[in-house]
Amino acid sequence: MVMKASLQLRMGTHLTMTPQLQQAIALLQLSTLDLRQEVQQALDTNPMLEQEDEFGEQAVNETPEPEWSEDIPTELAVDSDWSDTYQDMSPTVGGASEGPDFERQAAEQSLQSRLLWQLAMTDFDDREQLVAESLIDALDTNGYLTQTLNEIREGLRGQVERITLREMEGILLRLQQFEPTGVFARDLRECLMLQLATLPDETPLLPQARRLVRQFLEALGKDDLRMLKRRLGLDDQQLNEVIHLIRSLDPRPGSAFSETTDSYVIPDLVVRHDAQGWHLELNPEALPRLRIQPDYASLIKRADKSHDNQFLKEHLQEARWLIKSLSSRNDTLLRVGREIIIRQIGFLEHGEEAMKPLILADIADAVEMHESTISRVTTQKYIHTPRGVFELKYFFSSQVGGGESQGDSHSSTAIRARLKKLVQEEPAGKPLSDSRIVTLLQENGIKVARRTVAKYREAMGIPPSSERRRLR
Repeated sequence: MVMKASLQLRMGTHLTMTPQLQQAIALLQLSTLDLRQEVQQALDTNPMLEQEDEFGEQAVNETPEPEWSEDIPTELAVDSDWSDTYQDMSPTVGGASEGPDFERQAAEQSLQSRLLWQLAMTDFDDREQLVAESLIDALDTNGYLTQTLNEIREGLRGQVERITLREMEGILLRLQQFEPTGVFARDLRECLMLQLATLPDETPLLPQARRLVRQFLEALGKDDLRMLKRRLGLDDQQLNEVIHLIRSLDPRPGSAFSETTDSYVIPDLVVRHDAQGWHLELNPEALPRLRIQPDYASLIKRADKSHDNQFLKEHLQEARWLIKSLSSRNDTLLRVGREIIIRQIGFLEHGEEAMKPLILADIADAVEMHESTISRVTTQKYIHTPRGVFELKYFFSSQVGGGESQGDSHSSTAIRARLKKLVQEEPAGKPLSDSRIVTLLQENGIKVARRTVAKYREAMGIPPSSERRRLR
C-alpha cells in the first residue's frame, strides 16, 4: 500500500474568543467591590479615562467623536491582553517583583465559583453540564449535597430529557473527584471515605481507618474505644494512630471557602415599590461614571505615526472598550434582575413562603442567554429589597411536588420557610414529628416525603421532636 501526500481545501466555522469577549466575561463575573478595584486600576494606568463627579450608570458616548476617530479600531487587537494595559499595581515587598498570590485568591473564592471553574475544565457535554451545575447549586456552605438525586432530577424536568438516577450517580461520582477533597458528599461517612480514598495505599493502617469510618463511625463518636479495638483487632497504640488519621481529615471541606470575604456588601440593584408597582434600577452608588478625558483625546492627530500618538490611540481604544463593557454589564444585570423580580413578586410581597421554583434555564430562556452566563451574572451580585439584601442566586430554588402541568409545585425555599414556621408555632409540650409536619404541609397543598422534611429540618439546624421536647 502506497501512501500519497495530497492537499485538500476544507471550509468550516468555529467560535473564537476575542480578547474583548474574554474580558467582558471576566468583568461580568466580578463582584462590585472587585470591579471597583479594576476600574480604579484602569483609572491609574490609562490617561484616556477619567471619573465623573457623579455616580451612576455608565454612558457609552461621553464625548463627541472627532473626525480622526475612524482611524481607531473599535475592537481590541487579537494579540492584546488585559494585563498589557492594566498591569498589576499592587506594591511589592522589598522592591522585588512578585507574582500574584494565588493561595490568597483561592481562599477568597467562593466554593461554587471554584467548582464551576473546575467544571469548565472537564469534558462534560451540555446535558451532563446542566446536571453538574444543579448539583453544585445544591451544595451547602460545608460542601455537602443538601438534596437527594431524585429531588434534583425533578427540578431538571423540562431541561434534561430522560435523565436516570444511574446517570446522575455517575455524574456525581465524577464531581466527587473535584477539589476540595470530600466535596459533594451526602453525609459525614461519605465525606471521610472520599478523603481516605485519595491517600496513598502505603499509608499506615489505612484499611483499618476505612473500615472504622465505613462501619463504626457511631462508635467513634461515642468514644467506645474498647469495642473499636475488639472489632478492628488493634491495640491501643494502633487505634490511636487510626483515630489520629481520621481526625486529620476535614469534615467540612467547603468551609475553607466563603461566599464573600468582603466586610460589607454593596448591592448592584435596588428594587422599590410605589403606587405604580415594583421597580428595579441600578444602584447609583455601586460604580463611578467613566468618560474619555477630552484634553488628552484632543491631542491625537489623524495621520501622526509617532510613538506618543500611537500610545494615545491605543489607550483611547482600551478606554472605549472598558466603558462599553461596563455599560453592557449593567444592561445584562438589569435584564436578568428584572426577570427574576417578575417571577418572585410573591416573595417581595409575602416573604419566603411565597417563593416560586426558579432555575437558571428559566431566566436564560427569557433573556436569550446561556445558563452559564446567568450563573456568572447572579454570583456575588446583590439586590437591595424591602425585605433585605440578597444575592441574586438566593432567588433560585428547585421545584418540589406537583407536575409540569400542575399549579401545586413549590420551591424548596418556600417549603423550608413553612417548616420553620410550623416548628416555631408548635405546642411547647408536644413538638411536631416529621410525619405530622408532612400531614400539615399536605393540608396546605404541599406534597413532600417525610425524608425530605427530615433533611430540610436537619439542614436548618432544627433538632428532632424528641430533642425539642427535652430542650423545652
